[in-house]
Amino acid sequence: MKDFRTLKVWEKSHQLSLEVYKITAGFPKHEMFSLTSQMRRAAISVPSNIAEGCCRSSDAELARFLYISVGSVSELEYQTILARDLKYISNEAYESINTKINHVKSMLIAFIQKLQKLKA
Repeated sequence: MKDFRTLKVWEKSHQLSLEVYKITAGFPKHEMFSLTSQMRRAAISVPSNIAEGCCRSSDAELARFLYISVGSVSELEYQTILARDLKYISNEAYESINTKINHVKSMLIAFIQKLQKLKA
């Protein structure tokens, strides 16, 4: 069992979640139960699945939850494109959050690869 709070990828994904909450706070009210909710759920899914995976009994189970996190951060990546194209966020805000999304995704993939090498 690992302490998820010690993982850099968890910390970065937690910070990403906080940023998503900030940017979606400015979305139109009619998006509260659609894009706003979707983006927030995708964002919090990433650190949540890292935390859940760390409580599992094996690295294989942890890797499974990390893969779920990769799916969630990819979902968020698309949703930020949509938010930009709908003009809910500026191009600058999009570039900033997209950089963070891709950084978290890269960290997750590297962590999965490390776990797979340990297994081999």
